[in-house]
Amino acid sequence: MADEDKESKTEAATDKKIRDAIEKGNIPFSKEAPIFASIVGMLIIIAFLTEKGVKSLAERLALFIDHPKDFSLNNGTDAIILLQSLALEIGHFILPIIAVLTTCGLISSILQNVPSVVYDRISPQWSRISPLSGWGRIFGQQGQVEFLKSVFKFLAITIVSFLLLKSEQYKVVNAMFSDPSLIPELILTMAIRLISAVSIATIVLVAVDLIWARLRWQRDLRMSRQDVKDEFKQTEGDPLVKSRLRSLAQDRSRKRMLAAVPKATVVIANPTHYAIALLYDRQEMSAPHVLAKGKDLVALKIRETAEKHGVPVVEDKALARSLYDSVEVDRAIPPDFYRAVAQILFFIFTRSK
Repeated sequence: MADEDKESKTEAATDKKIRDAIEKGNIPFSKEAPIFASIVGMLIIIAFLTEKGVKSLAERLALFIDHPKDFSLNNGTDAIILLQSLALEIGHFILPIIAVLTTCGLISSILQNVPSVVYDRISPQWSRISPLSGWGRIFGQQGQVEFLKSVFKFLAITIVSFLLLKSEQYKVVNAMFSDPSLIPELILTMAIRLISAVSIATIVLVAVDLIWARLRWQRDLRMSRQDVKDEFKQTEGDPLVKSRLRSLAQDRSRKRMLAAVPKATVVIANPTHYAIALLYDRQEMSAPHVLAKGKDLVALKIRETAEKHGVPVVEDKALARSLYDSVEVDRAIPPDFYRAVAQILFFIFTRSK
């Protein structure tokens, strides 16, 4: 049944389903990106912070060992002060390391998705502690992918470490017969080279995992044709959506009407509350047609457009109000208005001659 459901989901996810998934915290996320960011953070720490930090910490801690008499331990208060001093010195060394790792982790997450608080993700769910669900995650497709990624990382780190140690074996042997004070610097240099090589080796894995996470997320959100139909019905039935659609339709209708006003023969106004734009062509029409109509602001816009394009505007309060209530746009006027409109058209045609 599960395979049949997957086969039936052939349609791409709609915008609504994508929005709903994001609101619930279901977003594409690569687990390899934070790991890679941590490796880069360790490289920054070793290259720029470790050497100076270790030397500074060693110099400060040496004071406790070389000059123990300078620190009194007569009572518990003295012990607390001493421990606080030790904690402060260690904190100076550790806090920059924590700051770098935290910053790298946050950047790797922010660059993938915009941070948001989703309470559904932190609410208790049985599936997270269910042995059956956990078994499916381990031995399912996602579990197999995670296993392959782990194998790749293991092989990459093993091969890189082997090649690096092999290339540095002579330096390691010579260090045994050289000044011991040079050994820390050698270890630091080798650590920088090793982490740099591991970072380069895992870049490919991170790029592939980012693409895979996006593709899997899109695949999981796919819908069947029936799902698309049901969502469309649900969306169409939403009063807010209907109101929005009506508003958009009215906006389009107003724009279409105003665009047709320059072709009108005459505009009948009342004088600012109502306006009717009529078109009459004796060769093609048996009666005048309404190109546009409106009241209040729309009426003012119709008059403004007509005056701008040289369309005559005639003020007739009763006729304008009656036409507005009786005639729809793109329709001919009823016979009841023939005489009144004919008089206006006769006046306009006579004046134009």
